[in-house]
Amino acid sequence: MTTSVSSKLTTVLIANRGEIARRIARTARMMGLHTIGLVTAPDRLMPHAAEMDRLIDLEQWRGTGEPYADSAVMSEVLGLLPAGTAVHPGYGFLAENATFAHMVSDADMVWVGPKPSVIEQMGSKINARAIAETAGVATIPGYSESQVDGDLCAAAERIGWPVLVKASAGGGGKGIRIARASDEFEPALHEARSEALRAFGDDRVIVERYIERPRHIEVQIMGDHHGRVVDLGTRECSVQRRYQKLFEEAPAPNLPDDVRAAIRGAAVKLAESVGYDSAGTVEFVVDAATHEWFFLEMNTRLQVEHCVTEQVTGVDLVELMFQSAMGEPLSLADPITITGHALEARIAAEDPTVDFVPQIGTVHHVVVPSEVRWDAAVEPGSTITPHFDSMIAKLIVTGSSRPDAITKMRTALDGLVIGGLVTTAGLHRWLVDHPMFVDAAITTRFLDETRVPAMPAPPIIQAARVWRDANRTSQSAQSVQSASPWSNHTGFSLTPHQPRRPIGVRHADEVVEVTLSTDGVADGTGGDQPAARATASVVDQSTGRVSITVNGTTFHFEMLSRTERWAATLENRRGTGDALVAPFPAVVAEVNVAPGDVVAGGQVLVVIEAMKMLHSLKATGAGIVDAVPVAVGDQVSTDQPLVTFTEDSPEEASP
Repeated sequence: MTTSVSSKLTTVLIANRGEIARRIARTARMMGLHTIGLVTAPDRLMPHAAEMDRLIDLEQWRGTGEPYADSAVMSEVLGLLPAGTAVHPGYGFLAENATFAHMVSDADMVWVGPKPSVIEQMGSKINARAIAETAGVATIPGYSESQVDGDLCAAAERIGWPVLVKASAGGGGKGIRIARASDEFEPALHEARSEALRAFGDDRVIVERYIERPRHIEVQIMGDHHGRVVDLGTRECSVQRRYQKLFEEAPAPNLPDDVRAAIRGAAVKLAESVGYDSAGTVEFVVDAATHEWFFLEMNTRLQVEHCVTEQVTGVDLVELMFQSAMGEPLSLADPITITGHALEARIAAEDPTVDFVPQIGTVHHVVVPSEVRWDAAVEPGSTITPHFDSMIAKLIVTGSSRPDAITKMRTALDGLVIGGLVTTAGLHRWLVDHPMFVDAAITTRFLDETRVPAMPAPPIIQAARVWRDANRTSQSAQSVQSASPWSNHTGFSLTPHQPRRPIGVRHADEVVEVTLSTDGVADGTGGDQPAARATASVVDQSTGRVSITVNGTTFHFEMLSRTERWAATLENRRGTGDALVAPFPAVVAEVNVAPGDVVAGGQVLVVIEAMKMLHSLKATGAGIVDAVPVAVGDQVSTDQPLVTFTEDSPEEASP
């Protein structure tokens, strides 16, 4: 697609970071625009910073908050730019902030998004419900007329349990809790409000009926300043955890034709009713059992999952946003042509086998298969910090049909290597083989109801735990080699016909031997274990790091020096006793106890924030608080004690 926008516009401020900043910059460069990016200290060496023509450092405004999301900070940034500069907010941060959109317009700049009045109207889920009802679009039974606790609780009783308590503002799964009975309502309300206030600066909530078998279906729409709105088809976004999407596809599969037509029509009707004039998404809940559908919310911005729509329509949504922002009519056919099927796996720095615990660290290796779309925030050497959202990349494939796309996704995940930290890639590889996914029978409850399989030990750990005990280290190299099942190369091999040499490697607290071919590819056998096959690997001799992908999961190893190979393995985990400890690196958001307090099992003692999500840490039993060595705002590491208890027995400490 080509556009004349580049002849009218010369510069764009990309008011975001990470993969979306890179994605916007890609289209901006294609259009001949000069790009200005933003950075803070954690981002100075990240890829998006290197790709911009000019950078504005936000560190001077960092203070205690997040400058990317601070409209007052951004007001000062706008003062550094010439009139006529375009401002694209991406998603998250200030993308749906009407105040910021007004600032851009008032500064005689070009806001690349829907007009501020539409953001104001649709940014509140309370207002959006009312607008949808006026437009004749079905909404889920709910209540938001009062924000008094008692009124909300009474409304929940009338609606009937279970109910959903969700933030009126924002999105991204934040500020949402389920209450299945009256005694769960008060804590659910408190947690939803607290998270909403921190994320959006607005603690208003809606209480609505909770649909037990919901599918999350979206319609991508695009509008211009001339009153035209076009829908670009549906997306399925039902694979979720904590109300955040993990995997998307377009078009949405397994929908009756009348339901598909109805929700596409409803999306256009709603957008036309507010004069929508940019890219946006209308989200619906579809009951998997009855096919009833209800309006959920409208996102007045580009979505993370916009890529799958682009793949099946052949349009560039960012380019269309620039077109509309400059007042040009949409150059789109109506209806749009949908060709093939696209899948998107959101790769997040999280461990899906341990309740999606956030991961931080350095990315050592990145290998991306050919013939895929790879929108990424990271490259080798990038450091993942706890300051931002955990998504680090999106892997997108397109096939002639859904089965073809699934096959291509399997192949792509098998060939993907992200060495250095745990990601969700292995979860996606498991997902695309799951019968419910293959049959398009997933609901948003899927991951709550289906146990994610534990991440297996790496094949070489399964096969050769030969040096775990200190007394084994006295063996000679020859005896260890002959005792190791890796000396029989029959089951796990990438290059079975090339010369090999043994090296020692460490994975977590395990030290084992693995063989490398002369070109540095790991191989070996599982011995009595089932044969395991590595589908991709990287060996970096210069840094001593090895990454091996098996079934979509990348395992990380460090080569050992000759001295380290024969040294005893030492236990290095800190003993934390009965203390409440941090489960992962985070920032302390709330401390609800003090020394001397008597606590009961299940009581929330500390709330921590990691990668923009709040996590309530509860007492596992009754006790008396001895010390609270942390305060709000402290950054804590894995296993760091947050609350310690006296030696009094739980019985004595019970309230």
